Amino acid sequence: MNAAKPKHPKVDSGGRVRLGLIGDNIARSRSPDLHRLAGKLCGLDVSYELFVPRDMGGDFDAVFDACRASGMRGVNVTYPYKETVVARVRTAGEHVQQIGSVNTVVFGERGPTGHNTDHSGFLAAYRATFGQMQPGRVALVGAGGVGKAVAFGLAALGAREIAVIDRDEERARGLAEAVAAFSEGDVSTTFAVDPREAVRIADGVVNCTPLGMVGYPGSAVPLDLLGPQRWAFEAVYTPVDTPFKLAAEAAGLKVLSGYELFFHQGVDAFRIFTGRTPDVDALRRLLVETESH
Repeated sequence: MNAAKPKHPKVDSGGRVRLGLIGDNIARSRSPDLHRLAGKLCGLDVSYELFVPRDMGGDFDAVFDACRASGMRGVNVTYPYKETVVARVRTAGEHVQQIGSVNTVVFGERGPTGHNTDHSGFLAAYRATFGQMQPGRVALVGAGGVGKAVAFGLAALGAREIAVIDRDEERARGLAEAVAAFSEGDVSTTFAVDPREAVRIADGVVNCTPLGMVGYPGSAVPLDLLGPQRWAFEAVYTPVDTPFKLAAEAAGLKVLSGYELFFHQGVDAFRIFTGRTPDVDALRRLLVETESH
């Protein structure tokens, strides 16, 4: 007689789940709070550690291998390692391979599997904030890990045109070409190094650079050009009120904050790690209460 399979094979018999985050400049990340609180709502004992390679005397690969060897269930990966980690994992689905960026890794019996919840989280956050509003013509500044996930998300949402802007022209060109191929010509894409012209004629403006984050002051988006556009998205959430977000709001744009991406991608990652979904309204309330204490 076959033994019954455990209902939640991603959780050990004691309801314990060990998770972590690998990245630079992550001291103020809310990911530990989100996952621990989500665990409590689901009756799980979740631990969540922060790993900064440059502070640990090793490189990304060394830290990644140490996490895997320690028996952790999985890790989130953030700036600047979302593209680096792709070479270390089996990607979960063709779309993750096409995006070329991973932010959630599960350590399983068949090896590490990489997912992109920035992509799914952006889709959920956009729809929750803007409903059925079409993205239109979008200026996307920053073609790194989160920029890739958001660019493919914009294509899935029906953007008419995406202008990819990055200081690295080859990176901008590569993402523009990848999105055009993914959309099979439905989305017109261009690329540039200077954002001014694309921002000036855009319906939506997106910041996917680290500028505005704690430790990275400033704005990659020319703030003096904000006003004619309809909407904006700021991927940074530490702090939530970046110069770009505040300027976009002051100019009358509808704004999607980085906190919404953080929240939705985190819920998706927790589901992948544990096989369970927390009560999202309760999780939001608990996160606010935790922040205020």
